[in-house]
This record gives sequence, C-alpha cells and structure tokens, in this order.
Amino acid sequence: MSERTRQSSERADEGLSLRSYLLFGLATLLGLAHHVDHVIRGNHVGWPITPEVNPFTYSLAVYPLVAVGFLLSVTGRESVRYWTTVMVLGAGMLVFFHLSPWAVEPPTDVILPYADPMWGYVAFAVLLALIGVVLAGAGHALVLWRRGVE
Repeated sequence: MSERTRQSSERADEGLSLRSYLLFGLATLLGLAHHVDHVIRGNHVGWPITPEVNPFTYSLAVYPLVAVGFLLSVTGRESVRYWTTVMVLGAGMLVFFHLSPWAVEPPTDVILPYADPMWGYVAFAVLLALIGVVLAGAGHALVLWRRGVE
C-alpha cells in the first residue's frame, strides 16, 4: 500500500473532529437564537406559536435533522455526507429566505420590528452570523467529504 493510500485510509477512519462538532453545534445554537428572535419580534412566526403553518414552521424541521446528524456521527455511522447535505441545503435556504431578491423575510423585517433599533441590528447580526457559520459548516463538510472522511 502506498503512503498516500495509507494516509487517505487513515483519514477516512477518523470521523468527525471536535472542530466539526463545535461548528455544527454553533450553527444549531445560532439557529435557536434566530428562531427565538422570530418569536420575540412577533413577525414571520407560525405553528407551533400561532395556528398558521408557514416557512417558520417548516424551518423547525432543522432540529430533528441536526439531532439525527449528531446521532449518526456519535455512533460512527454515516455522517460527513449527511452533514454536507444538511449544511448546504441549510445555507441555501437561509440565503434565499433572508438575503435574496425573493426573500420572504428580508433584513428590514428583522431589524424594523424592534422599538430600539439597536436590538434590530443585534438580531440581524445573529442572522448574519448564522448564515456565515452554516456556510462555513457546509464548506468544512465538503472538504471532509472530499478527503474521504466518513
């Protein structure tokens, strides 16, 4: 077995690093903060807070997906491809719903509902941090997948 093949094989057996868990965990915490912000400012909120089913409701599906991801990773089953899929789709959805020309919840809907504009900008900073961390998580997962980490 060549040195390169041996190193590749060793990398594939390593699984996720602490950095991976921290990155995916931080994305989850920022997601929770953003969902709490929705409830505090009272716009773009849906079931289970109100009877309406809307994008907010569907976005809550990310938490069971994250729980499955951590379960798969901790038990040594499939993880990198799963995390890549979740993070890439999550990043795409966050950008589409918040920053694109077709945004359902554009920046003004995050900033303006607050009586004190400072809190609106804090909420928007949390959203930008969430998008940045999820994009970083997607890139990280793609690199791991390319390296053959399982």
